Parts: sequence; C-alpha cells; structure tokens
Amino acid sequence: MSLDAGRVCCCAFVNMFSVNAIMKITKVKSHVLQYELPEDLGYSQQFYSKRSAHLVEVQTDEGVTGWGECFGAGNIALANKGIVELVIRPIILGSDPLDRDVIWHKVYNLLRDHGQKGMPLQALSGVDIALWDIAGKVAGLPVHKLIGGAHRSSIKAYGYGMMLKRESVADHKSRFKDEASRILSMGFHATKMKVGLGAKADVELCAAVAEGVGTTGQFMVDANHCYTTSDAFYVGRALEEMGAYWFEEPVAPEDLDGYRELRQGLSVNISGGEAEFNRWGWRTILENRGLDIAQPEVCALGGISEYLRVLALCHAHFTPVINHVWGSAIAVAANLQLLAAMPVMPGGMHQWEPMLELDTTHNHFRDELLKEPLNVLGQVKNNQGYVTVPTAPGIGVEPDPEILRKYSV
Repeated sequence: MSLDAGRVCCCAFVNMFSVNAIMKITKVKSHVLQYELPEDLGYSQQFYSKRSAHLVEVQTDEGVTGWGECFGAGNIALANKGIVELVIRPIILGSDPLDRDVIWHKVYNLLRDHGQKGMPLQALSGVDIALWDIAGKVAGLPVHKLIGGAHRSSIKAYGYGMMLKRESVADHKSRFKDEASRILSMGFHATKMKVGLGAKADVELCAAVAEGVGTTGQFMVDANHCYTTSDAFYVGRALEEMGAYWFEEPVAPEDLDGYRELRQGLSVNISGGEAEFNRWGWRTILENRGLDIAQPEVCALGGISEYLRVLALCHAHFTPVINHVWGSAIAVAANLQLLAAMPVMPGGMHQWEPMLELDTTHNHFRDELLKEPLNVLGQVKNNQGYVTVPTAPGIGVEPDPEILRKYSV
C-alpha cells in the first residue's frame, strides 16, 4: 500500500469512528402528571385541588435516556409541555446530548427574543437536567461527581407544610401549632409555614407555630410575595421576637428596593429567589444586597448548567444558598446531587451547611414515582433528619413507567 493510500484509509477509519462515536438526541418528550388531592391546599396567592408534575424525557440513539423536571403546576405545566415539544425539541434533535452547554446557549439565544425568564426557562430547565442525567449515565458517575465531587454524603432536611385552607384564623392557628410539632416529630430539623391571611392574622399564625416548635427546632415563614414593604416590616419585626430563622419572599420579586430595605432594617434572615431566572437576573439581585439566603430553583432558572453559574455568583457575593425544591422525586434527586456538590462557604471546621427542602403534604410524585423510591420521609425519620445522596449514575433515580401512565394528563 502506498503512503497516500494509507493516509486515505487511516482518515476514512478516523472519520467513521468519529461519526459513530457521536451520540444523538432522538426523542424529547414531556410527561405531565396530575391527580386530585384529598383536600384543597393554599398559599398566599391561591388554593389548588390537584397535584401536578412535569417530567422531561430525552432519549438517544445509543439507548441512554435522561430525566429532568420543569417547575410549574397545572396549566403552566401544559404550556411548558408545548414549549418543550414544539419549540425546544426541533432545535436540539440530532444534537450530541453531551454538548449540554452548547445546547443550552443555542436554545437560550433562539428564545431570547421571546422570554429571558419565566416559562421558556422553566422548559429549558427540564431538558438541561435530563442532559446532565445522560452525561452521568454515559460516564457511569453520579452528577455530583461530574460537578467535582461530594462535600457531604447526606443532607439535613427541613419539612414544609402548614398550608392555608378554607377555614377561620382560629382554626388555622390550632392546626398550624399541631402541625409544626408533628413535622419536627417526623425527624426534621426545621419546618416552614405559609402565611397570607393578612399581616395581623399572619403574626398570630406565626406565634402559634413558634409555640408548636418550642425549643426543639427552627421555623421559617414563606409569604410567597404577598406583602407591601410596610406590612412585611410589621410581620418581620414580630418574627424577630419569635426567633424565626428566615422570612421568605416577603415582597414581590420585582421589588428589589423593598428586599434591600427589609434586609437592612430587620435581623431575621431575608430569603428569596425562586422566581428569578438565569445568571443575569441573579446578578442584579445579588448586587442589590437584598438577600441573606439565596433560594435558586434548578427546575426553573435554566437547569443544572445555569444553576452552577448562579451558585458561583451567590458565593462570589458571600451569600449562602439553600435550594428551593418543589415537585416530584426527580426534582428531589437532582437537588440532592447539587447540595452534595455545594462547597462550604466561606469555609471552616464548624461550617454552615445547606439544607434540603422537603414537602410534607400529600404527594404521590414524591413517594410513588420511582422504580426504587428514595423514601425521603422514612430516611428523615430513621437517619436523624438526613437524606442520603444517590450514588447511581446521573441524578441517580428512574421513574416507574407504570406510574407515568397512571397519572398522565
């Protein structure tokens, strides 16, 4: 064989190997799940009667499938399904799923004219998480290893409950007090309540929860941005006296000045950020110095790829992070991976540690969704309030196809 012929043969082999080695995305599908709750639950903005979840499945030509989740319930989930399948899917079909940063920026740049925040980012989040799941499965490693390793193998959990119902203030107070005590008896280190009945009534609710918690744990208050700044100061001053750990989303997410004023004027920690998206939105929040605790939502802000950039921004501003977690066991598993990989900040022998937010209300998608359930409530009870980080490849869990069919909308 001549030298030139050998070169041609070698190049052909290399090209054939390169083409065959590139994995391709062949399918992107949304699974919107829903069921009727035993009773209506509420927060400061609305009551709801159905539990929803929106999972994203990304398949490849090599048989590797990734799973992600999009933030947003009910009709929001159905709208996001349309964005995932009708807008994002045509952009990424045929792409190498391991090029997740390339895919992220390609999708974001094409969607930029139509929304840098909100539902387009929620939809992209589910796809991006699924791509990280694929990357972990290809590498045979959990996502926290892809990020850089685990700073901790289990995560301390806090339980949220104490939702609003169609009942009197007196009934709320009695129920909230009992439920706060019950959640701590489940093994949680802390509990979080909802408010939204009006500033004066809410202070009464908080006092009942403080009494129910006593000296056995911490409690936090989530307003879901229902107050004016003056009402938030009224409630916040009461929370100072009660020893609440944080005051979450006290005012509208757009009211950056209100956040800064509250942080400057109150000693209770001001937290928020679940309604913020991407690194540019988070840069504005952090530069404004309005948060004591940042609460990014990975299933909303742009997925794991963007979460890691936001986390770096938060830590660059010396703002501790406690992830906002809402949804199914897919969201819980993804957050366990991220919390495992989160470095301590600022560093020391006895360091502040992040916590995992867990829903304690009725949730089939937390308990029944997976082939091998995480049993997070059981872990909290039997592991002194901690949940173990999954070590299987990717996000470490797989949904049960039968459950997907059972609850599919």
